[in-house]
Order: sequence, then structure tokens, then C-alpha cells
Amino acid sequence: MNILLVGSGGREHALAWKIAQSPLVTRLVCAPGNAGIGEVAELAPVGAGDIGGLVRLAKEMDAGLVVIGPEQPLADGLADRLAEDGIAAFGPSRAAAQLEASKAFTKEFCVRHAIPTARHATVTDIEAAKAFLDTMQPPFVLKADGLAAGKGVVIAPDRATADAEAAEMLSGRFGDASRTLVIEENLTGVEASVFALCDGIHAVPLVAAQDHKRVGEGDTGPNTGGMGAFSPTPEVDAAMVQRVMEEIIQPTVRGMAEEGHPFRGVLYAGLMIGSAGPKLIEYNCRFGDPECQILMMRLKSDIVPAMMACAEGTLGALEPLEWDPSPAVIVVMAAEGYPGEIRRGTVIRGLEDASDMEGVEIFHAGTAHDDAGEVIAAGGRVLGVTARGDTLRHAVERAYAAVDQIDWPEGFCRRDIAWRVLGR
Repeated sequence: MNILLVGSGGREHALAWKIAQSPLVTRLVCAPGNAGIGEVAELAPVGAGDIGGLVRLAKEMDAGLVVIGPEQPLADGLADRLAEDGIAAFGPSRAAAQLEASKAFTKEFCVRHAIPTARHATVTDIEAAKAFLDTMQPPFVLKADGLAAGKGVVIAPDRATADAEAAEMLSGRFGDASRTLVIEENLTGVEASVFALCDGIHAVPLVAAQDHKRVGEGDTGPNTGGMGAFSPTPEVDAAMVQRVMEEIIQPTVRGMAEEGHPFRGVLYAGLMIGSAGPKLIEYNCRFGDPECQILMMRLKSDIVPAMMACAEGTLGALEPLEWDPSPAVIVVMAAEGYPGEIRRGTVIRGLEDASDMEGVEIFHAGTAHDDAGEVIAAGGRVLGVTARGDTLRHAVERAYAAVDQIDWPEGFCRRDIAWRVLGR
């Protein structure tokens, strides 16, 4: 089978690494890819936003499956365009991708289907925002309705900050994505992620993970796309996964089918687990980044049949997935200045030494090659140093030992991934 993988980040490198291991794959092409993906797949110079170009590429290479990594091409209807040409896609339709592309849609969907989530309001002007804020206590959570590259969430510690942030967001800080704003109560508890494969009717849970969104150690500073993650997480044991499936995931799959938008692909539930049980913070309609990297490290089964089952509606007949019980951790190395203005083009050395360490894989995100063939930084989040270990602490130690092998003075990482669990 020929497979086209769409995207260029660390998530896509992990997917390419895993897909390339399948005996079912004859040819794997990634568009546009990055320096690391080029080591396990062919690269095609077609951007993830070029819907027409991606469809043409899929036809030219006779793709039996197109795996859509990032959220934007899903929101732009890539899966729909492929379906028109009879090409199977791992990823939801444009209508189903509203679960991520519009937080307002998801909140109202949760109300319609009794899915537990935070108290909220959707507003389009500052007067309505202030009126709802009057009913709340700090801290205040403000979210851009649309896609904002993982950065459209602000947690304001006081009312003055909330008013100022709401005004800026509604005025277009994140473009059209924040001209509609969702304001919600601040949930407390343990944040975790649960993933499920879906074929429009059935849902199969994957292992859970816990992300670290803040840029600074001790979970301080602004939100990012993710600075690290680990799996498994003690708060999400088998009983909790079952509860999440029954109270959140399965009602969502049923509800989307009832409303005429069957969801196919991977459904990623960002959760807050508190004294009242799990509540949905938000949905993503693709694998998380950096969570995908640790899921692929732990998955022992061939991922390609699972992806095909999602696309073809045969997930109910899929053999149970096998998982490595060993914990996995990822430490994200980012370019100086991230998540603000970043420095590009700096040379990264020592990657081979780091990759040669036992239990370690280096997944590239924002990388490219310069004219001399050196790996250089080409984005904000640049590398995902990923490791398995006998225990979580062992995995963390391996990951940071690999980080220390990488010669990149212009990069940085958090040094406390999994700190809350390891501190217990």
C-alpha cells in the first residue's frame, strides 16, 4: 500500500516512524515533511495547506490511504476532497472537525448531548464578555473560538486582565479565530489527555498521556503547543479511561453520527479530572503534539490496520491494540524566544549521539537542512527527545541524558517534565 502523510511537525515524524515499520507499506510519502522525516519517508514539496496539491499528489502516487496530521487541513476539508475521489483518509470530515475548529460548536454540542464540561458563554462583543465575567470568580479562562496553533487560550488571574485580554482577542489578536470568544469557568484538578480511534460508530481507547503546556518550569509562563508529556499517567487508570469513554467519548461519537457528521479518525479529549470526575476541556481532531510521540513509542501493534479500520468503518473487528507497559516521556527542545519571536537557522549538532542512546528516539519538528547539509532550527518547537524506561523516572533520566548530548546553545527545554508525579 502507498501512504501519503500530511504535515511537517514532531507528530508527523512520529507517525512516519511508526507507519514505516508496517509490512503493509510499499511507499511512504510525507508532504511537506522535515529533516527528520526525510530519513524514514520520501518528501514532497506540497504544503499542508495546499488542499488541491495534496489531492493531486495522492492521485499521482496511487495512495491507498492519506493520513492527515495537522488540524488546519482537516478544518479546510481535505478528507472531504479525498472522499470525492474515492481515496481513504485517516481524519474527519470538515463538518466533524468542527469539534476542534470551533470551541463554540463543541460547547453547544456538549450541552445538547449532556457531556460534562465547564460552565461557559460564547460572546462576540466586549459588553457581552464583561456581563458574563460579572457572574464568575477569578481566574478567568478565555478561548479563541477558532484554530490558533495551540496558543488561543488565556488564563487571566484577575478581572482587569480578563477585560483587557477579552478586548484584545475580540479585536482580532488571533485574527478571525478570536472574533468569537468562549469564556468559561476555571476547572481545577489534574489535566490529562485521553485518545480514541473512531470510525463513525465505534470508538477504541488508546493509552492516556499528560501534557505540559506552560513554557516555564513549575508550569509557569504562557501556554505553548506543548513542552513535554509522559505516559501513562496515574490519574487515568483503566477505570478512569472506561469512565471517560462512557461519559465523554462515546456520547460524542453517537451525537456526531446523529447530527449527520460521523467522526472518523482520532479523537483527542483534553480533560480536567477533579472531585466530580472528568470534564471535557476541549477536543482535538488529530493526535496531540507532543503526546503522539510517546504514544507511538509505546504502541507495539501495527498502526496501519487501525488507521484503515477508522477510514473504512471496520474498527469493531480490529484486533486489540498491544502496548508496551514501559513508561515513555518526551522533552521538547524549542528555539530561543519561543513562544514569542524565535531565532531560526541555528545549527543543531549531536543528534546522532543522542539517537544512539538506548530507549531514545529524536523526533524532529521545526527542522530543515542548510546548504551544507547541517540540521538547522526552522520553527519554534524544534525537537522532541523521547525515551522509554523501566519506570517513569528512568524514562525521564534517559530523555534528559539525551538532551545533554545535543549541541544547540540557542535551544532550551523545561527540565521538570513529569515533576508533579515524580515529586510524590
